[in-house]
Amino acid sequence: MKNNTLLKVDNLHTWFELRKWGFLQAGFVRAVDGVSFELAEGEAVAVVGESGCGKSTLAKTILGLVTPTKGSISFNGVKLEPKALREYRSQVGYIQQDPYGALASFMSIKTLLEEPLIINGVRNAAERLKRIKEVLTEVKLTPVEQFLPKFPHMLSGGQQQRVVIARSMILKPKLILADEPVSMLDASVRVEILRLLEELQRAHNLGVIYITHDLATVRYFTERIFVMYGANLVEMAKVPELLNNPLHPYTKALLLATSDPDPENVNTFREVPAGEPPSLMHPPSGCKFHPRCPQAIKGLCEVEVPPYFERDEKHFVMCWLHK
Repeated sequence: MKNNTLLKVDNLHTWFELRKWGFLQAGFVRAVDGVSFELAEGEAVAVVGESGCGKSTLAKTILGLVTPTKGSISFNGVKLEPKALREYRSQVGYIQQDPYGALASFMSIKTLLEEPLIINGVRNAAERLKRIKEVLTEVKLTPVEQFLPKFPHMLSGGQQQRVVIARSMILKPKLILADEPVSMLDASVRVEILRLLEELQRAHNLGVIYITHDLATVRYFTERIFVMYGANLVEMAKVPELLNNPLHPYTKALLLATSDPDPENVNTFREVPAGEPPSLMHPPSGCKFHPRCPQAIKGLCEVEVPPYFERDEKHFVMCWLHK
């Protein structure tokens, strides 16, 4: 059942102050600039967008690794506060982009998976070993006994990512944040890892936030897509609705850029949005996409920040074209 709200993000801002020079105010990098959404228990959503749009900072802020400048995060109806971070993190798993960099090279697989259990007070060694074997079996690293003494460099990239996933699941979390979990893997392994995440999500009724720049992978197990541009979520909808009926000009451009070219036409090239992503230090006024938008409304888009407009059921778009 997906009735209960697991995570609520309300007007979240994460700004990083730049170093000052003398009396000069250097300013801020507005990495997350007013993000709001809710995630239900057992729901999987994808956050997609170009590199530098704020996706990873949003994930790290939700994880509690970065302190928000403004706004709030609530988990199971309780607002997240610094004193409650340790308990909160035990209920949230994190899957990093680079599996080799995420795993300490001097630790065996057993030690890597045992450490979170020790830190969180599981004192019984037999109980720890039982849980480690359970989670390795779930991520399909079997026979388990062969993997326990191995070190990360002895595994393939796909196997390393399975260990990272196992570590994210070791404390039986309710929420998983997966930050570009397949971008560093071979194409042949990506589908396997995505299907594994789907199996785990359904088996444990996990809430999942899947961070990616690749729209082609979101349909594997996510139910909604949040399109991020210039530190804002500019469009939010269910996966079939957004893929078949994109409303924001940026979403349309993103879909065109990631769609397969016509094999019958050798002159077909993927289209990409003209111009560069906005500066997060000096963002443009009004709609942040207006300098690149072919449909920008003169006198409006460059002046006024658009609110969210709802089109169809739970299809929200931040664009004056849909007023």
